[in-house]
Amino acid sequence: MTALAKITSKGQTTIPQEVRKALQAGPGDLLAWDLTADGKVTVRRVRPLDLDYLKAVEGTLSEWASAEDEAAYRDL
Repeated sequence: MTALAKITSKGQTTIPQEVRKALQAGPGDLLAWDLTADGKVTVRRVRPLDLDYLKAVEGTLSEWASAEDEAAYRDL
């Protein structure tokens, strides 16, 4: 599929509906533009991390943060 969009003088563009649908992207979503060394670009929707969830999980991992654990798993 090829979708065309024009860039404004301010560097803005409208993401075609087909692309938004394929990315499952909508207002307020974040998009990441990945540029390869050969000049190809891909775009993907970035799902924000649930920071409250990650902080809660981090609290359960303290049992694995001892000096003994560091020594045992250092070479993995």
